[in-house]
Amino acid sequence: MTLIVDCHGHYTTAPAQHDDWRAKQVEAWKEGGKAPPYPTITDDEIRETIESNQLKLIKERGADVTIFSPRASRMAHHVGDQDVSAEWSHHCNNLIYRVTKLFPETFVGVCQLPQSPKADLKASIAELRRCVEMGFVGCNLNPDPGGGHFEHPPLTDEYWFPLYEEMCELDVPGMIHVSGSCNPAMHATGGFYLAADTVAFMQLMEGDLFARFPKLRLIIPHGGGAVPFHWGRYRGLADMLKKPALSEYIMNNVFFDTCVYHQPGIDLLADVIENKNILFGSEMVGAVRGIDPETGHYFDDTKRYVDALDITDEERHMIFEGNARRVYPRLDKLLREQGR
Repeated sequence: MTLIVDCHGHYTTAPAQHDDWRAKQVEAWKEGGKAPPYPTITDDEIRETIESNQLKLIKERGADVTIFSPRASRMAHHVGDQDVSAEWSHHCNNLIYRVTKLFPETFVGVCQLPQSPKADLKASIAELRRCVEMGFVGCNLNPDPGGGHFEHPPLTDEYWFPLYEEMCELDVPGMIHVSGSCNPAMHATGGFYLAADTVAFMQLMEGDLFARFPKLRLIIPHGGGAVPFHWGRYRGLADMLKKPALSEYIMNNVFFDTCVYHQPGIDLLADVIENKNILFGSEMVGAVRGIDPETGHYFDDTKRYVDALDITDEERHMIFEGNARRVYPRLDKLLREQGR
């Protein structure tokens, strides 16, 4: 029987004390002071936030395992400095760790990195190591920590190489995921997220990153941004740039998820992108939480879209489970240890 593995979940329902502390931390930084002690959050409080939200919907919609990370829009790497970001990331990741221990059959951790815009990646590498030691299976990688101004070097730049080396050594993938936008011209979830996904793919296409890091695996969420819809454009650009076919030098290392919130979009994704490059994801209780008036179902109930695809059972198995086990080998090891 196929396990339904959701590769894209965020703790968007974290206890209120957690977000309250963040507001106080930021305020203290602005005033040149020290953040107050992090509050005590009980296991029961964590259980309540999970059982009445993500876990309830997972059971209703038929998923089994969610790869779970801190709330992306609240990573806010552009707020504060490296110390602020490191402390915030530490507490966010610890909360994810506690969820995975309370619900080990359902949630597997992916970590937030403290990518303060003016800092190097040493703190991010240290946090990645710490989280992998706690059982996390990957990380979220923000290609634009500045929050919507795209001032960071492209993902193919040597700036990123120390982190990539660590990811390859630890055998963990990264999901390309920006955070909140501080650019008033760019809406966070409707503009910044999808623009960053698309920009990231083009950056990878222009460079030759995977020749240097053949083990590096990157997931571009939200269906790959605009990429599947404009696949002909990217194939044509690759030809103009004298690059090999995309299938040869990009798509052995890059994967898209199914966080696309209507059936025609999922149909197009599966028609254009090889199934070996598609991972099931929902970003459930995330950017789009309402009910689609055209279908009567929640927009982010993406499993029903994959169920409706005109593909073979084997192809559906790969989207729901097989590809996630291959892209996240530490997840595969964990599931095997659980007898799954």
